[in-house]
Amino acid sequence: MSLVRNIVSKVLNSSQAVCPLSCTISRGQPYSTESPSLLDVMKVKVPEQQNQVKEFRKAHGKSPVGQVTVDMMYGGMRGIKGLVTETSVLDPEEGIRFRGYSLPECQKLLPKAAGGDEPLPEATFWLLLTGDIPTQQQANSLSEEWANRADLPPYVLNMLNNFPSALHPMAQFSAAITALNAESKFAKAYAQGVAKTKYWELCYEDSMNLIAKLPTVAAVIYRNLYRDGSSVSTIDPKLDWSANFTNMLGYEDPQFTELMRLYLTIHSDHEGGNVSAHTCHLVGSALSDPYLSFAAGMNGLAGPLHGLANQEVSFSQPIRRASHSQSGEFSHSQSGGELLTANQEVVPGYGHAVLRKTDPRYTCQREFALKHLPDDKLFKLVSKVYTVVPGILTELGKVANPWPNVDAHSGVLLQYYGMTEMSYYTVLFGVSRALGCLSSLIWDRALGLPIERPKSLSTEALKKLVKATPAA
Repeated sequence: MSLVRNIVSKVLNSSQAVCPLSCTISRGQPYSTESPSLLDVMKVKVPEQQNQVKEFRKAHGKSPVGQVTVDMMYGGMRGIKGLVTETSVLDPEEGIRFRGYSLPECQKLLPKAAGGDEPLPEATFWLLLTGDIPTQQQANSLSEEWANRADLPPYVLNMLNNFPSALHPMAQFSAAITALNAESKFAKAYAQGVAKTKYWELCYEDSMNLIAKLPTVAAVIYRNLYRDGSSVSTIDPKLDWSANFTNMLGYEDPQFTELMRLYLTIHSDHEGGNVSAHTCHLVGSALSDPYLSFAAGMNGLAGPLHGLANQEVSFSQPIRRASHSQSGEFSHSQSGGELLTANQEVVPGYGHAVLRKTDPRYTCQREFALKHLPDDKLFKLVSKVYTVVPGILTELGKVANPWPNVDAHSGVLLQYYGMTEMSYYTVLFGVSRALGCLSSLIWDRALGLPIERPKSLSTEALKKLVKATPAA
């Protein structure tokens, strides 16, 4: 508890300035071909990448890429290089890159909605899938295509409308996605013996349909649970994916729509080793269709050590209960125990399995807040936490990364615009994560990746392998 008091005391008294991560853009960008059809672009890209991978494997297929230790095997396979993910790479020092582009570069280069400053998630998906920055026309055409694919079949609506209110939003989300398996073109064609060369196109069609429908699924869940079951608005084909989503949720503030464009972009992908991405890849490797594969990934995202942290980590409610008054002034008499989780060891929203610096996704959200809500009391408190907690965690010497991750900030932004239902936040994460999981799944099928089947060992077998001496 002394650690808690130390953190809270420094948070409440700190007046240090916070400097966001500096990012520079020094590289030119390849724009996509002029075709407005994403499928047409992929039909050019796929054989090129297939040939490249074929030649690479022919030349270097037997080359070692790392060493596996016993600790890695017992430690969640941390650090083992064992997956190929084309869409993004996570660097411990600089954070995620989407097809080589940092988040600030994506914010600058990707097409935006008219009058907006944040990237369109449609453009992010185009980049993740093709490796190219789309033109404005291409991004707009994807917005229209998703709007035209967004309708839900009646049986899914009936199912959603009959779920008990006690069922967690993520359980509803996953169940609805699984039920959409009845719409799978991949599953139907596979049952009819379709050629393997067609797998990726069928996976593409299912993925496009699923991404298009996810905001509708998510909005129905939200309206049923938090808006007395009121119906969602009609999809407008002239609006982008995020604008239709926020309209269906019932939010009319254009700044909230801008926030959602940013949110859906920065949460979309985080290379292939995280639970949701790896699960989607693993289940997909069995040739389960994209609906079943992504639903499995969402069940992983719903875990408290993965996406559910997006719900549990929000500083706003715990800190508000622990250390604020009616006037918004902070009470130094409060212990602030709710800053930590129940085990009194982890500061919510701080630390990451791979990152060793401030998560650039946190920084993007911080810069959004500095622009749109600089005087918000909860934002100011999160800023104070940012100046204090890393130093304390560094002094303790028990964590490899004392810096904030993406979850440390998103709740404050959502609550500022009125979305206070924290149990729903992971659903937003799930809608976003479809962009990365499904673009990777399309490439899994395009490259003909086989079913995943690593070798496992028992402790006794491992002892024999390393010739361990039994403990006395």
